[in-house]
Amino acid sequence: MGVENSVAFQEKMKNIEKKGFLDMEINPSLDLHEEILRLKKEKNAVLLAHYYQESEIQDIADYIGDSLGLAQNAASTNADIIVFAGVHFMAETAKIVNPGKKVLLPDLNAGCSLSDSCPPSLFKAFKEKNPDHLVISYINCSAEIKALSDIICTSSNAQLIVESLPKDQKIIFAPDRNLGGYINKQTGRNMLLWNGSCMVHEIFSHEKLVKLKERHPEAKLIAHPECEEIILQMADYIGSTTQLLDFVAKDSGKVYIVATEAGILHQMSLNSPEKELIPAPPNNNCACNDCPHMKLNTLEKLYLCLKYEQPEILMDEQLRLAAKKPIDRMLDLSKQLMKKS
Repeated sequence: MGVENSVAFQEKMKNIEKKGFLDMEINPSLDLHEEILRLKKEKNAVLLAHYYQESEIQDIADYIGDSLGLAQNAASTNADIIVFAGVHFMAETAKIVNPGKKVLLPDLNAGCSLSDSCPPSLFKAFKEKNPDHLVISYINCSAEIKALSDIICTSSNAQLIVESLPKDQKIIFAPDRNLGGYINKQTGRNMLLWNGSCMVHEIFSHEKLVKLKERHPEAKLIAHPECEEIILQMADYIGSTTQLLDFVAKDSGKVYIVATEAGILHQMSLNSPEKELIPAPPNNNCACNDCPHMKLNTLEKLYLCLKYEQPEILMDEQLRLAAKKPIDRMLDLSKQLMKKS
């Protein structure tokens, strides 16, 4: 049962609406930055933010990271309240791994095109047709898909997790076909791929990238493995959001074309101010490669979320426990693999 369908949640939202909080206008003279910091301290709240959030949210977050780092921090925090500046599946994951905490999401409409591309009922039927396959699901999926999985992975640990399994183990990889195809290529596996994708990472234009490279021959193209294969074939380096950040910081180059969500450029600029960063061109007319879901979260919504402690992520306990098992297996495997490396 998702938060949108929760009876308890709907009742809480009705009470908030009666008090007028949702329609409340924020005093324009209010220093939202200071108010959010004050409320975090007052309520013992931690703000976890994804790299794809607006820069002003990243700047006041207690932790900024990719899906793996965010899940690890959500599992270990001592805060009473977790405010998740990200998208719905991320806040769900925080609730799954830390049920005793109140988990808040500034905007419930902050969904995920990749998660939406894998409806639980269809995936369940797909899994049942391949009963001898172990299911590895990318963390960018709903709690229902996690509950149908054996192991969860992130883009930073997917290859290591797949390589840790016997070579003859049959695997279903969901929901991202591009990440799964990339892992197949890197490991020599033949995982069965669910046909899902991320709208942001499939928006990059191969034709525009070729022309951009011609104008900047010294630039290195770095790409997230959720990008289409034709983009990955051009890349000088492929990695998760954290790996891309580390590469730019440590590499000797000076100019980089970045093929992932544009929010990452803020941290890249802070870490490597002397380097030139060029967002990879999309195939649309607005020349933007922002995730519209990630950008639904704003300072105003974050302030109201903290002040009134809504919207809250609520979850059926049976679903939570089922979804937690493959996440725990990922976190355990990650620790083991880190010790070996």
